[in-house]
Amino acid sequence: MKSTVQETGKPGSTWKLRLAYDGTDFYGWQVQPERTTIQGMLADAIESVTGERVLTQGSGRTDAGVHARGQVASFFLEAGIPAENLQRALNRKLPESIRVLGAERVAAEFHARHAAKAKTYDYRIFRGEICPPWTARFAWAQAWPVDVERMRAAAAIVMGTHDFTSFAASDPDVTMRSSEEAGENAERSGNVRTIFESTWSEEGELLLYRVRGNGFLHHMVRNLVGTLVDVGRGQREPEEMARILEARSRSEAGATAPARGLFLDSVEY
Repeated sequence: MKSTVQETGKPGSTWKLRLAYDGTDFYGWQVQPERTTIQGMLADAIESVTGERVLTQGSGRTDAGVHARGQVASFFLEAGIPAENLQRALNRKLPESIRVLGAERVAAEFHARHAAKAKTYDYRIFRGEICPPWTARFAWAQAWPVDVERMRAAAAIVMGTHDFTSFAASDPDVTMRSSEEAGENAERSGNVRTIFESTWSEEGELLLYRVRGNGFLHHMVRNLVGTLVDVGRGQREPEEMARILEARSRSEAGATAPARGLFLDSVEY
């Protein structure tokens, strides 16, 4: 694909990367002073390969300890480089815990966050007596029994368009951040989001929650999981999910589930 001339007047291309990472050892996506982050590692790798210092824009800012199978990032490069060469070179520079699964040139106006139409997150719970080391970094280990059918009934209630204030982080700073990450789409204004899928499935000793929506607030998935686990343990009734949504108060929902079980699975455009 030929290079394009961006608004800066400089020749170059807008790039889209698809990424996977183990978030255990990182302080989340966003660059932070004196802390190792996914965005910071990408910036270092791109600069090492191209000589250009750019700050990639992710589809969302995953928190410390959260993983990704299909994070998407966009950025502009003046350098001309074949896509397969860029992907290969970045994977050589990045730690093994971050992999570039795909690299491609895209339209100049593409923005990984603003252009996103839907995202899917998965949350993994390990229910066995002893969680093996190769699973512990990627699942919330719970030994207590839960009623999965109750959890399924409660999960179905959050489908549709709702105000998810009760499931958003209560810190006003991160609430503002969540609104910024939602983009300019009027359908995602404030704390209103639309959930297309909210389901539980079982794979051996793993209990898997999958949620797909047009946007998510900070800690929203982890707060949903914490509340749904309360339902599974019999501490709440499935029907309470509707009341919690209507309350629009973080204190009405359950505790925040640990970051290690959460994966950003895919982003749709």
